[in-house]
Amino acid sequence: MKHLALLLALTAPVALSGCVIVSGDNDSKYSQDWEDREYNNRKHISQLELDMTYESIVRKMGVADFNELHQKSDGTYRVLFYRTQRTMEDGLTTKDECTPLVFKNGSLIGWGDSAYAYI
Repeated sequence: MKHLALLLALTAPVALSGCVIVSGDNDSKYSQDWEDREYNNRKHISQLELDMTYESIVRKMGVADFNELHQKSDGTYRVLFYRTQRTMEDGLTTKDECTPLVFKNGSLIGWGDSAYAYI
């Protein structure tokens, strides 16, 4: 009997690993339609200030649609791209539908195409 209990205890995690629990939370960032997502990104971007940290912005805005890292002689630049406008009804997000946020050594130095062109 002990062997059967041990066998069940060891195989239960493997048997249950395919289970998925759905909370039904329709307010999740990932279930928002594209219009809500773009509006929320534009709203957050309108509240940005120079020198905000990379971590504080990611905490506020979530995962970016695209992410680039550039190592230059004067520092490390990270660019996060957040979708803010739709250009084509193809169901795909492209960089031209996003607003870039540019960080130098972890601090926000600008956003938009002019900030991106700077690096």
